[in-house]
Amino acid sequence: MQDISIKNLFQSQAGINFTGNQTPQPPTASFGEMLQQSINQVNRLQQEADASINDLAAGKQTDIHQTMIAVEKAEVSFELLMQIRNKVIAAYESIMRTQV
Repeated sequence: MQDISIKNLFQSQAGINFTGNQTPQPPTASFGEMLQQSINQVNRLQQEADASINDLAAGKQTDIHQTMIAVEKAEVSFELLMQIRNKVIAAYESIMRTQV
C-alpha cells in the first residue's frame, strides 16, 4: 500500500521544491487536474480498504493491523477530501456574494 504524503503530492503535482532551492517552477497540472487526481487517489484507497476487509473476512489475510491501517487511511483521505470540498464551496459562495 502506498503512503499518502502531502509533501510528495505537492512536489509532483505543483512542482514545488522543499529542498531549500527557491527557483520557482511552473505548475505542471491545473487545479481541476489536481482535484481529479486527488479524487482518484481517495477512490483507490477506499477500494484497497474494501479489498482488505474482504480478504480478512474470507480468511485470505490474517493481519488485522494492516486492514485497520488501510481503513484508517481511506477514512482520513476521505475526510480531507470533504474538507477541501467544503472550502471550495465556501470560496465559491463568497465570490458569488461579492457585489460588482
